[in-house]
Amino acid sequence: MASIRELHEQLVKKERSAVEITQEALDRIQALEPKLHSFLHVTAQQALEQARAVDAKIAAGEEIGILAGIPVGIKDNLCTKGILTTCASRILENFVPPYESTVTQKLADAGAVMVGKANLDEFAMGSSTENSAFQVTANPWDLSRVPGGSSGGSAAAVAADECVVALGSDTGGSIRQPASFCGVVGMKPTYGLVSRYGLVAFASSLDQIGPFGRSVEDAAILLNAIAGYDPKDSTSLKVQIPDYASGFKPDLKARGKLRIGVIKETFGEGLDSAVEKAVTKAIDRLQNLGAEIHIVSCPNFRYGVPSYYIIAPSEASANLARYDGVKYGYRAPGADNLLSMYTRTRSSGFGAEVKRRIMIGTYALSAGYYDAYYLKAQKVRTLIKQDFEKAFDQVDVLACPTVPTTAFKAGEKNSDPLSMYLLDLMTIPANLAGLPGLSVPCGFDDKGLPIGLQLIGKVLREDQLFQVAYAYEQSTTWHLQTPQIS
Repeated sequence: MASIRELHEQLVKKERSAVEITQEALDRIQALEPKLHSFLHVTAQQALEQARAVDAKIAAGEEIGILAGIPVGIKDNLCTKGILTTCASRILENFVPPYESTVTQKLADAGAVMVGKANLDEFAMGSSTENSAFQVTANPWDLSRVPGGSSGGSAAAVAADECVVALGSDTGGSIRQPASFCGVVGMKPTYGLVSRYGLVAFASSLDQIGPFGRSVEDAAILLNAIAGYDPKDSTSLKVQIPDYASGFKPDLKARGKLRIGVIKETFGEGLDSAVEKAVTKAIDRLQNLGAEIHIVSCPNFRYGVPSYYIIAPSEASANLARYDGVKYGYRAPGADNLLSMYTRTRSSGFGAEVKRRIMIGTYALSAGYYDAYYLKAQKVRTLIKQDFEKAFDQVDVLACPTVPTTAFKAGEKNSDPLSMYLLDLMTIPANLAGLPGLSVPCGFDDKGLPIGLQLIGKVLREDQLFQVAYAYEQSTTWHLQTPQIS
C-alpha cells in the first residue's frame, strides 16, 4: 500500500476514491486474517461510511487533511464509542464504551478511516501478543513466530499492509519492541505529549500512546494528528506541537553538529550477534551521514527491568481493582456472596499473566513491603533518569538495539516469564524516565527476520528523533522490504 502522502495526492487529484482505498484495506484484511489474526474486530461498515464522507467532501470541492481517507488500525485498549473495546480480556469481552478516547476522536476529526481494533496482550501485559484471551497474532515475516507485544496486532497489521498506519500503546516497550520484530517504525512519545484519556490504564505513570508506520514520515504524520494538550488528562503537557513531518533532510550535516551517544551497557552478553552486527552497521551509517558518535554510559540501565516489574504491577493492581463484576464487564455466575463474586469474576475473567502482575503489585504495595520494594524501585527510577540527564549533557540522541533478539517462535517462552520480561531490557528505561523513543528497521538476521535500531531523545525532542531516523531510513532500503504474506 502507498504512503500517506502518496494516497493523499491520489485522493486530491481524484485518481482514486477513499472508498476504493478503504475497500482495498478491508479486502486485504479478509484475505490475511485467517493466518495473521491482527484484528479482534473489523469495523468494515463504519470504515466505508467514513470513506464515503471523505469522498463527499472532495466532490464538493472542500479541502481535506492529509489523513482524510487513510486506513488506520487502533489497538483495542483505546475506547471507541459504540464499538467493542475488550483489551483482549474476557473480563471486558462485551464492553462497549459510551465515550471516545481523545486520540481516536482526533483521528476521526481528521477524516482518518478506522478499519478495525487490533489484537494485543491482555490489558497490554506481555511482549508477544500471546496473552490475548481471544487469539494469537502471527508475525507477517514468519507465521510461526510472534509479532512482539503488547501492540503486536497493530505492528503486524502495518507490516502486512492491512492498514497504512496504526496506534499502539507503550508502557515498557510495547510499541518499539513489536516495531522491531515486524520491521516497521514505532514511536513512543514523551510522557504527556499525547492524551491518555480513553486509554484503558495499565500503569498510569508509564503508559503512552504512539504511532506505527511503514516509514518515518508516516509515523510522524500520525503523531502530529494525535499530539497536543487535553484538559481531560491531568498529565497532558501544554506545549507547542511542531510539524514533525516537515523539513526532513537526507543527511545529518544540514542541521549542524549532531552528537549521537551509543549506550555501552546495551552491548555484550545476551545480545544476539546478528542484532549487534546490524545495529553497529546502522551506527556507522549515521556517522557517515554526518553525526558525531560517542560512547556513553548509563550504569543503572540494567536495573530498569527489576524496577519496572515492581512499579508497573503495583500501578496495575490499583488500576485493575475496578474489574470486580459489579459496575460493568464480565460477572462470573454461581457466586453466593459478594466476596465469592469478586474472586470468581477475577479468577475466571483475567488471564494468567494479568493475575501474575496483580499479585506481584499487591504484594509490593502491602504493609511491610512498600518501603522494601515499591519505594526502592522508585528510587532506582530516579537514578535511571539521572543517568539519561548526564548522558544528554554529552550528546543529543542516544542509540542502542531495540530488542536483544529477533522474533522468537510462538510458545517458546510461555513457560519462562522472566526470559520474556528481559526482552524489554532496552526499552523500559525510556518509559521510566518519560523520554521519547523510536525504533527504525536496520536489517535482518540470517532467518530473514527484521532488526530494529532504537533512538532515544531528550524530552519533547521527537522532531530530532524523526530527523535522525529519516536520514538513516533514506540511506538504506530496509523500509522498502515487505514480508511475503503481504
